[in-house]
Amino acid sequence: MSKTLYLLDSYAIIYRAYYAFLRSPRINSKGVNTSAVFGYVNTVVDILNTRKPDYIAAAFDMHGGTFRNELYAEYKANRLAQPEDITVAVPLIRDFLRAMNIPIVECKGYEADDVLGTLANRFSSEVETVYMVTGDKDCAQLVHDNIRLLRFSTKGYEDYGVQEVCEHWSLSSPSQIIDMLGLWGDSSDNIPGCPGVGEKRAKELLQSYGSIEGIYEHIDELKGKLKENLINNREQVELSRRLAVINTNVESCNISLAECIKREPSWSNLETLFAELEIRTVMSRIKAVFGAADEGKTAAGRKQQPTLFDQPSLFDAVETGANGEGGGDNMLSSMLQRLKTAADTEHNYILVQTEDEIKSLGEKLASVSLFAFDTETTNIDALQAEIVGLSVSFEEHEAYYIPFPEDYEESRRILTILAPVFADAKISKVGQNMKYDLEVLRYYGVEVMGTLYDTMIAHSLLYPGLRHNMDEMSELLLGYQTIHIEELIGRGAKQLSMRSVPLEKIKEYAAEDADITLQLWHKLEAEMSQREELQRLFLDIEMPLMTVLTDMECEGVRIDVGALNDFSVNLKLRIAETEKHIYELAGEKFNIASPRQVGEILFEKMAIDPNARKTKTGQYQTNEDTLAKLAHDNPIVAEILSYRGLQKLLSTYSEALPALVNKRTGRIHTSFNQTTVVTGRLSSTSPNLQNIPVRDEDGKEVRKAFVPRDENHILLAADYSQVELRIMAHFSGDEHLIAAFNKGEDIHSATAAKVFKVATDEVTKEMRRKAKTANFGIIYGISAFGLSERLYIPRKEAKEIIDGYFESFPGVKSYMDRQIEDARAKGYVSTLFGRRRTLDDINSRNANVRGFAERNAINAPIQGTAADIIKKAMIEIHGELKKRGLSSRMILQVHDELVFDVLKTELEEVKQIVTEKMENACKLSVPLVAELGTGANWLEAH
Repeated sequence: MSKTLYLLDSYAIIYRAYYAFLRSPRINSKGVNTSAVFGYVNTVVDILNTRKPDYIAAAFDMHGGTFRNELYAEYKANRLAQPEDITVAVPLIRDFLRAMNIPIVECKGYEADDVLGTLANRFSSEVETVYMVTGDKDCAQLVHDNIRLLRFSTKGYEDYGVQEVCEHWSLSSPSQIIDMLGLWGDSSDNIPGCPGVGEKRAKELLQSYGSIEGIYEHIDELKGKLKENLINNREQVELSRRLAVINTNVESCNISLAECIKREPSWSNLETLFAELEIRTVMSRIKAVFGAADEGKTAAGRKQQPTLFDQPSLFDAVETGANGEGGGDNMLSSMLQRLKTAADTEHNYILVQTEDEIKSLGEKLASVSLFAFDTETTNIDALQAEIVGLSVSFEEHEAYYIPFPEDYEESRRILTILAPVFADAKISKVGQNMKYDLEVLRYYGVEVMGTLYDTMIAHSLLYPGLRHNMDEMSELLLGYQTIHIEELIGRGAKQLSMRSVPLEKIKEYAAEDADITLQLWHKLEAEMSQREELQRLFLDIEMPLMTVLTDMECEGVRIDVGALNDFSVNLKLRIAETEKHIYELAGEKFNIASPRQVGEILFEKMAIDPNARKTKTGQYQTNEDTLAKLAHDNPIVAEILSYRGLQKLLSTYSEALPALVNKRTGRIHTSFNQTTVVTGRLSSTSPNLQNIPVRDEDGKEVRKAFVPRDENHILLAADYSQVELRIMAHFSGDEHLIAAFNKGEDIHSATAAKVFKVATDEVTKEMRRKAKTANFGIIYGISAFGLSERLYIPRKEAKEIIDGYFESFPGVKSYMDRQIEDARAKGYVSTLFGRRRTLDDINSRNANVRGFAERNAINAPIQGTAADIIKKAMIEIHGELKKRGLSSRMILQVHDELVFDVLKTELEEVKQIVTEKMENACKLSVPLVAELGTGANWLEAH
């Protein structure tokens, strides 16, 4: 019995195919995007040709909910809508499978994983080996003696048996994958897991206790926050585990092994399909598989076409073009080429160790006009990291690596040899995520000067919809697979320190980083030179801003730890009181942190919403949006929301922030990210200081804990007044909106007066509130339904408000219509400074998908322009503070607000600088207005 069965996770292959061609899609003469179909077809043909299965079947997910959605309403709720081109491709792929006589297997209420699990389990005794072809790690739980996982890989296929699964995930059994996901969660499927438990901690727990049950049997052996989180979230952990289990006994999956036998295709149906899709060359490959090669040709004489398992080189595809000879198949050949690696690429990476060698390298660097550099360190937090090594490259395929000792002073001394080169303003420097390296080097006394180029930021401007890490950029732009960090230090509990990696291995890894960064810059610079607006945005805003953010992050902000500790005590008391009140209202005790139990209390026992849908398992939707609609009329719902809010404040801020105080500086140092938000806004992480609630009193207590460095300083907060509405006025050219701003009127009262057709002095607070909600909602393309939900008013009244708004400000409606039409024609929209937001779904036939893109077409230029304006202001203010030699510092940016730690004797001068630079950062048809406040803490200043 030496037979093999291959089970295909179809959607995994389809999505991989679609995204492989994302930057240069394969479009036929009819305008149909055939990327997903072509990639799927070639992958199936490759499996038939190289793996030679005896049996094969293709599993599909069925549309609609599954039993997991009944267990947990939020399951996969974070998934983006399926791209329109995939929706179009799926029926064509099904036609291909039918023409190939490959059975399609799908079961209502179950996912493809469950189909794979059921068929693998059922037929494993009838064949020698079952292979599950998928990219999903969940399926690793199914691996058994003769059930193997064939995962997508840039190296081809990765074949996982029991041993490979255990080694890869640091587990003792494939079945522990289920427990790992129960603890860790799975963001792709929106499985919550246990708060505070990531991949590494989950593996450590399973290595110690074997299973989730074992962990809870020994819960008293654990300590601190981990123990608390596991106890408080036990039901969530157990729910997550149930969600992660793949069903291996789906009764409705009734296909037999005989039906899966590899059969000769229906040649006429294939010919018809491929002619329609304009896929010509694949047919001869399929005939070769079945011994029906074209006359005059042999299978041996035909070049093997790579498959989707080989990661594409998309840059080559752009160069080749999709409409060349061969109907685009030449393009696919270049796109699906196997990636180059260091092993098959000529390179010269040199280890530099002695002081004389370092001096010699410094002399070489002093003679070049540009070089790339990268640091190797002990920590992903730059302000806690120690340098392990430094790599530099000034010629492609050549780089140098300098290792550093653990001793700080000795490392600092070595770096002084190269400090003049880094400080030389005539030499340009290139880096990937360079801000990190700037901060590491600054700790060792090295300042980096000259023109700086960050490849991550350049890529984010050119391709805002893609990911910007170096490994992926290298594969897409260079067709080269870099050495991955896991190959050096491993992963999970067995992960090593960079200091323990053998010198020769770390030299190859680190030098490659500098070399690839230089190569990427040359590619990106060439592309950017063709886009003048983006080049200006990169050179005039994003790169100068990077150095500003470096200074801000290094400066940090002081927090009052004592105040936060007191606030934590207060929160715990209030949480206990709220919990008690909820129990009183419910008439019994239950786990308030359990969505299931909350749903049972609210919708079964108390029956507060007769329209709440009861699933087969009794799980009700109890997310914040759902409960917020019921809170108005149901005190218990309001109390549950309050309980959740208090718990979040406790865990996210009052307890978390003191633990993040840097031991070197005694301050909090957030990290500002320039490439995360596609509109150009900065984001803040570790900790995120942009999501602190400011409207409720409890959120204000958190802001109160942010204080000046000492009694000689004061905090200054400067906030743009209604900047997005002002930008809307400028873009729309609406004369009434422009007039209101130019007269300095209260814009919400002015809007209310026009919409409700009353005099300005007759506008009530309620009218102003509705107008304010409409003002900001219009920017985001709000509908009558959305406005009615926000204002708790009938939809008819909301529609009348919106209609009245457009009647009062016709220029705004014209702008919105114009933006949508331009986006449909171009496929993107731009800010005032040329930043682009691509909108692939703007012409989608799916109304919901298209509507989302249309709202982005309206809002992205406004939000992005606001982001660019405050960035310009930050650059100007930072430069002026340095120019005047002032000791006051800019320390935080939160959307439209800047926060400064100001020496009291410099206050008036700083206020004058901030006001002038913010209000003159950009010339619009209406004035920009900055509102300033000062105080002994951030709350007072704001």
